[in-house]
Amino acid sequence: MFSPTPKQREIRDYPGLDLLVVAPAGCGKTEALALRIQGLLTRGEISAPQKILVTTFSNRARDNLKERLKAYLPPSIMRDRVSVANFHGLAARLIRAHANVIGLDPELTLPESDWVSEQLRTRRASWDDQSQVKAALQKTKQQALTDDQVEVELERLGIGMALDIEQLRKVEGRLTYDDLPRLAELILSNEHVAALYVAHFGAVVVDEYQDLTPQQLRIVNYIGYGRTTYAGDLAQGIYGFAGAAPSEIDSAVRDECATVIEFSESHRSSPAVINMVNSLASLTAGQALTCADPATWPSGGLAGSVAHKSADAEAAWIVKIARALLLRAPGQRIGVIARTGPRRRFVDEAIAQTDLPHFRWDDGVLDTDTAKLIKAMLARFDLAGYSGASDKMAFLRKAAGIETIVDVDILKGTVDALGWVDDLLNASVSPQDIRSRIKIGDASTLITSAGVHLLSGHVGKGQQFDWVVVVGVEEDFIPFSMAATPDQITEEARVLSVMVSRARHGAILSRATSVPTNAGYARARQPSRFLAQIASSNPLNAADLVTWFREADWEAISVR
Repeated sequence: MFSPTPKQREIRDYPGLDLLVVAPAGCGKTEALALRIQGLLTRGEISAPQKILVTTFSNRARDNLKERLKAYLPPSIMRDRVSVANFHGLAARLIRAHANVIGLDPELTLPESDWVSEQLRTRRASWDDQSQVKAALQKTKQQALTDDQVEVELERLGIGMALDIEQLRKVEGRLTYDDLPRLAELILSNEHVAALYVAHFGAVVVDEYQDLTPQQLRIVNYIGYGRTTYAGDLAQGIYGFAGAAPSEIDSAVRDECATVIEFSESHRSSPAVINMVNSLASLTAGQALTCADPATWPSGGLAGSVAHKSADAEAAWIVKIARALLLRAPGQRIGVIARTGPRRRFVDEAIAQTDLPHFRWDDGVLDTDTAKLIKAMLARFDLAGYSGASDKMAFLRKAAGIETIVDVDILKGTVDALGWVDDLLNASVSPQDIRSRIKIGDASTLITSAGVHLLSGHVGKGQQFDWVVVVGVEEDFIPFSMAATPDQITEEARVLSVMVSRARHGAILSRATSVPTNAGYARARQPSRFLAQIASSNPLNAADLVTWFREADWEAISVR
């Protein structure tokens, strides 16, 4: 039976409503938040009919927290007293309910894809133009501006294509993902609407506070200033490209919260993994971690760093490592993680040609809610109707009930998944076979499935694996080639730290001296500059890894 740590009990029992929880990777933050919510409700600090609003940044994070809450709260309390939502979902609810207070139609079309990128492709915009337009729209819409004020600002910036796209958006009556928090902030700036939400939610909980944009923090403050529990870790702030401002947010949250509770013991990772994470602390502004129970980790865990001659050789080696691990510990999970999806493509292709159980986290159909919806659609699928339809995507959208989906993240995941279904149906795969390929949404989930998990560093944030192999630890990949400023380099170091800290037993950094460009031309690659700091953790080389595998107590590892 689970027993809370002293720090988790302190968070559960803290009587105030304002609290900052600083929790590095693997320190039990999600469990602590579930206990915090239980404590607020059982002590009666939030009395019925008031609810607790819990905000996350993704559906997976939302699902993780909901699963933890099930251990502490009965279903009726979960339903009536706790509302868990990501920021896009919260913003969409505000717009649907109150758009009229800012003079807009509540039935504006919610985003279901990256519409701005689609418009840029239609216009055959260059890479530089695409980056400029997206940056202008994002930066402009992260201010509390009305539609008319957005146009004025885009005119001032002199980026004609951005203005054209914005004007088309208004004509078509649609919203983009950048519009959702912008309009939500405008709505909550109405004191009457804000008062409704302050009265409805007696407390707010924010998971991963360091990933907030200033705009998202303002939204939280409208609803729960002085009544919010923030949890996260400045050293895991890796969303600057999306407008997050970790240092600014950290300062504002510390000004708001009277009490700060800090974790420093990792309950996730072995001593070897923790040493590798700690070696990056000078670059990430992270605090040094200790292992909660080092004696319980067979052989002290594993940390390695291996170089290969080519990306193909690297991929073949990772397949061998995955086979070796799953042969010795068949119930465990291996995260193969890269800074970017394209750098991982060689491993993806190599794994796909094996019989190893594997899961691509990039695939929208693997989202829990999306998977349930697509499986239900395929269970009653009209194949004859699909075959005879002139517009097959329109047929699939109707079959899935797209028009009834109000959660914008589920909507996007469903649209992506329908494209996947359409591709397979066109390849003559039966609906039943497609349905059988969907492993998420039933007893087997991404959270627990043994095998190889292929993902990017940002997607895997908040997750854990028994083993992690970080692919492409080279200059131009980590740090990414477009990272130029000191803040951007710091964020890249944090991305590497986040990837490593997903590991329980062991983490291996992998690099190649030659990696093809996206166009297929071979290019020499240099080791990542971050490996200089990693060296202080004494990672094993390829030969030493073989020895470690030979001498390790695999019976103990497989049950740890």
